Amino acid sequence: MEANLRWAALTAVAPVAWGTNYFVTRGFLPPDHALYGAAVRALPAGLVLLAFSRRLPSGAWWWRSAVLGLLNVSVFFALVYIASQLLPTSVASTVMATSPLTMMLIAWPLVSERPRAAHLAGAAIGLAGVCLMLLAGTETVHVGGVLASAAAMVMSSFGYILTKRWSSDVDVLASTTWQLVAGGLFLLPAAAVVEGPPPAVSMPTLLAFAYVALVATALAFVAWFAGLRHLPAGTVGLIGLLNPATGVLLGTVIAGEALTVHQLCGLILVLSGVALGRPVRAKRRGDHQVTTHPVPDGRPAPEPASREH
Repeated sequence: MEANLRWAALTAVAPVAWGTNYFVTRGFLPPDHALYGAAVRALPAGLVLLAFSRRLPSGAWWWRSAVLGLLNVSVFFALVYIASQLLPTSVASTVMATSPLTMMLIAWPLVSERPRAAHLAGAAIGLAGVCLMLLAGTETVHVGGVLASAAAMVMSSFGYILTKRWSSDVDVLASTTWQLVAGGLFLLPAAAVVEGPPPAVSMPTLLAFAYVALVATALAFVAWFAGLRHLPAGTVGLIGLLNPATGVLLGTVIAGEALTVHQLCGLILVLSGVALGRPVRAKRRGDHQVTTHPVPDGRPAPEPASREH
């Protein structure tokens, strides 16, 4: 149980960092350069991780890295960049909170993880909170931004579950590195063709890009994929609800976006959904304490608590 809680805490680093990413992108990065913005986010992060992992893909991981790089990095980052520029911080991050249910539905056929009742209830409560925050905002909601954010959510949810399915034979650092490098390499030529020369940037913009690449990408993705490796997809998806919570709080405290009563109630519902997805508590059976762990069919399998984690 303690090990699962540690993995949950590590996983939470990712949605919190992603929640800050909307604020940084909207406030400090150049608009109308979604492809360059995505490339500068992905490729430096991947190269930094490559310096630590010192491992290149082999066999099927060459094409797997390309597929996951497109789903989780190239198209996903570009869509998130667009959404961040078109939507308020709170709205942009809340749209992504619909991912828990999507991840659960995809994980069932792809990795045989049947969602628990608590996960489904958490997703429903979280979605209700998202609707309150999204539909009760004080600013006009840009339809294109919502569509971009929703498309990013669906694409990344599928990519995350594929990563969980394929990554059992490699370590998390290596698979994350390959995805980011592949995604960045896809983005650079596309940016040059579509957007022309890269935009001029100031020192604050460079610092913002450094934060986005190192914290909201390199660190966040390693934490997220580590969570997917050790926890059920339903639990990880619900932890992802911390993304909109962070976005709403940042939008209110720093960006000066008004927090309505409806949005506050929605935030409470979102946090309740996260709580429902917490790792299963240890149970006692006879004289032995039993800790539950996920197995391929999504049901908990008992193990002696004395085992090292």
